[in-house]
Amino acid sequence: LAKQDLGAPDDAAQEMLDEFLTLLVDYIATGHFGLYGRFSAGVERRSQIVDTARDVYPRIATTTAVAVDFLERYEGANELTLRQQLAHDLSRLGEHLTTRIELEDQLITSMLDGEPSTDNAA
Repeated sequence: LAKQDLGAPDDAAQEMLDEFLTLLVDYIATGHFGLYGRFSAGVERRSQIVDTARDVYPRIATTTAVAVDFLERYEGANELTLRQQLAHDLSRLGEHLTTRIELEDQLITSMLDGEPSTDNAA
């Protein structure tokens, strides 16, 4: 999508945007209801992981808000909005998604580090 001429979006760019929005919804929902739901429901008991989740979740929530704003702005957006704002907003969203991925990696690493050892020598 970022490789398209966003100053003059055509039908192909609009189709790509629609597909991107669908994938973005799926990504945000999967994280929210899958991974983060475990913490908000109080199911996770390993303190190291809960501490990491407490630290990163507010920043992940910020990235979610940016993604939701993007979704709302571009779902059914008119051509003028696409031409004037999409490139800038897509760049901003990319920065926030990069941050989100890094935070999710921290959380996943914490979860993997908290797994019981399967080493038979231990």
